Amino acid sequence: MPPKVYFSKAITPNELVRLYGMLGAKLSGRVAVKVHSGEVGNQNFLRPEFFRPIIESVGGTVVECNTAYEGGRDTTEKHIKTFKLHGWVPSFEVDLLDAEGPDLELEIPNGREIKKCFVGKDIVNYDSALVLSHFKGHPMGGYGGALKQLSIGFASSYGKKYIHGVGDTVDYWNSDHDSFLRAMADAASAVVNFFDRRIVYINVMKNLSVDCDCCAVAEDPCMPDIGVLASTDPVAIDRACLDLVYASSEKGRDHLVKRIETRNGTLTPVAAASLGIGSLEYELVEV
Repeated sequence: MPPKVYFSKAITPNELVRLYGMLGAKLSGRVAVKVHSGEVGNQNFLRPEFFRPIIESVGGTVVECNTAYEGGRDTTEKHIKTFKLHGWVPSFEVDLLDAEGPDLELEIPNGREIKKCFVGKDIVNYDSALVLSHFKGHPMGGYGGALKQLSIGFASSYGKKYIHGVGDTVDYWNSDHDSFLRAMADAASAVVNFFDRRIVYINVMKNLSVDCDCCAVAEDPCMPDIGVLASTDPVAIDRACLDLVYASSEKGRDHLVKRIETRNGTLTPVAAASLGIGSLEYELVEV
């Protein structure tokens, strides 16, 4: 049976809680809640108050890692200031996983492009994860969703450079592009395996810009909001979001599709599926 992806057009904080309940996959132990803290200056990232009910419902700790590029989140000191600026602190318990080194190295024996990745070492303090993703475009990946949160999101600052450079942490912005996309899939598989698949994914299709929340200067949303999706399969949920964008007849759809296709973004879920961490086939359950 293909995995279920639950879909609602109601984009409200309580709807995230309702969809989580429908999955019947209660997260246990200490729960890491992966969010995107939002680059300073970005207008599109989803605010802490939107996620409050779902974070409180799982009793989770908000987790993030530092970035590989210069900005408001590339050092621990600056990232903590950004957490406060954007309201994550003191609203929630927050854990910057790579606030202090050394990083945790995860092996990827079956990785196609990379055989290891580097994540924030504090990930070892958690038993399960809730991955909250703002689905939208991305300047390099074509789109950002659950798979990007697993790979780049959980990666330490050094680990982000390692994925982007496909192992080269010096000239990491100039790697072969498709190799970078497959390296993201490799790294995502390492995190899935680390948690032994004890992960729930929620993608929010709101503020649909072609740019990521990591952009300090981002384009405004180019098409109307679509909805909220939840699944226990990271490949299926990202593929479902992509399919919803492609199926849309709304103005601006072509602009977002162009961003996805010019970056070959659909390669990432294909590569992730080939590693066995999810399915490109799914059952969309609209509620």
